[in-house]
Amino acid sequence: MRIIAGEFRGRSLQPPPDRRTRPTADRVREAWFSILSEEWPGALVVDLYAGSGALGLEALSRGARSVEFVERGRSALSVLRKNIANLDAEDRVRVHRADALRFAEALNVDAFDIALADPPYAGDGARRLVACFEGHPFARILTVEHHSGDDVGGQETRRYGDAALTFCYQP
Repeated sequence: MRIIAGEFRGRSLQPPPDRRTRPTADRVREAWFSILSEEWPGALVVDLYAGSGALGLEALSRGARSVEFVERGRSALSVLRKNIANLDAEDRVRVHRADALRFAEALNVDAFDIALADPPYAGDGARRLVACFEGHPFARILTVEHHSGDDVGGQETRRYGDAALTFCYQP
């Protein structure tokens, strides 16, 4: 896994240590960040279900002001912290060991500019997160990766093979 563009372009990231954490495919991540290219400079970003931190670190590389990572798995948190340290980005991030949905539910409205989320495909985390956002918009934009066969709500969905990205915009 590598950072695709920006300040950290080409730098390697350690992958998650176990198979329970599924990294976002490079082509999906590239499309995701291209779609939101105008939004990154100066943005306050939260990376929910952070895993190795690839999404949030890509946002930081592309000009986000700061990123808050939310992850509850111990092994994923260990890799996340190593990836942050390897990029010398500690001063621009915060790491929370927490359940991503509960964390989102507790946020203030407009707490972030952009929320990125890559919950496990198994289960209903993506749908529940979109529903939470629709009732309590904690960011200007929420983007969620999920299995392409799942309808999770939101305003716009783009499919890339087995993966889909759903975009939710604050009213």
